[in-house]
Amino acid sequence: MKYHIEGMDCASCIGKIETALKRMPGVSDVQLNFATETLELNLAPGAPTQASDIEKTIKSLGFGISANTGQQTVSAIDIDSDNQMAPQDKRWWQTQKGKQVVGLGILMGSAYALSLLFPAYGIWVFAIAVIVGVFPFARKALALAKTGSFFSIETLMSVAVLGALIIGEAEEAAAVVFLFSIGELFESIAADRARAGIRALSSLVPKSAILLDAQGGQRNVPATSLQVNDLVLVRPGDRVSADGSIVQGASSLDDSPVTGESVPVAKTMGDNVFAGSINIDGVLQVRVEKTAADNTISRIIDLVEQAQASKAPTARFIEKFSRYYTPAVMAIAALIIIVPPLTMGGDWSTWLYRGLALLLIACPCALVLSTPAAIASGLAVGARRGLLIKGGSALETIGQVKTVAFDKTGTLN
Repeated sequence: MKYHIEGMDCASCIGKIETALKRMPGVSDVQLNFATETLELNLAPGAPTQASDIEKTIKSLGFGISANTGQQTVSAIDIDSDNQMAPQDKRWWQTQKGKQVVGLGILMGSAYALSLLFPAYGIWVFAIAVIVGVFPFARKALALAKTGSFFSIETLMSVAVLGALIIGEAEEAAAVVFLFSIGELFESIAADRARAGIRALSSLVPKSAILLDAQGGQRNVPATSLQVNDLVLVRPGDRVSADGSIVQGASSLDDSPVTGESVPVAKTMGDNVFAGSINIDGVLQVRVEKTAADNTISRIIDLVEQAQASKAPTARFIEKFSRYYTPAVMAIAALIIIVPPLTMGGDWSTWLYRGLALLLIACPCALVLSTPAAIASGLAVGARRGLLIKGGSALETIGQVKTVAFDKTGTLN
């Protein structure tokens, strides 16, 4: 079974979904790709778990889910552009998290204004604003706890905010909810930018092609609908719409988007052409040899996706670190709250405040996000410039290179 998942902002999101799915009977081989937002899993025949249960579970965790058609990346992006490109095309304030930040900002601003007008009721106004603002996070924390993720970032933040309310620091709690929402929004923006490279690659292939029929007639068709042995017309200035061979005409083609070759290559009848190449000066008739799901650009995208899915050593360390970090922080905070008052006669309210302050500043999401986002961005930028890097491990190795040598022809050694 294949799905498209929306709302994965960092690698910890993958852990939350995997933990929930692995607890469901009959579900196995769960594979999540953060860069492409895809989920693949096996569901045993006759298992008590149904497809609707899987979708319901993922939605309860705060993620969007839609069925994947099973087509490869180029067709998935181009054909389903209305569904899959729409979230990325939105401005930040048009997204769900953007609307949440704007709404919380208005709510907190209104609470502050009301507290100035009615000082005696200020704390209660802020308390109401905090409860409304923290509710989505607390609900998500509860859903995560039910599916096995007991120590999530949402749990950490919800406990800290509710604790701040208990000790009478409603204004500070409101600020924490608002700042946490802004942090979530920034993570979402960073993740979308990391995935933008894949979408840029897919844009190398034109959306339409000029199909020639047996009588020589011409009609515009979607490039993704082309079949093997179809005949297409490529005019000067057009991008080649499919991998194929020239059956009529001669021209120079700019293959740099595909091969990285900086000088246009002269091609004539019988020569092969690549999808995404730019026709410079002649009119060509090209016989299609590969469909959109199997052309050169699609294979490059597939290789980049596989590279982004493979974890670099640093990413593996961060992911393992984050699993132990949150429960450790909560345990330390509990010790800070309990031990000094019991053993050293400390003031309960003072140490409760300090323990809650530790919880507020200890969220590791930015740490967990940084490595996979940086690697995804690096691989995608390299692919756009004709450099295919097979995984984060290779990218980290390149970062350790001190000397680069070229020979007189410009070949990299």
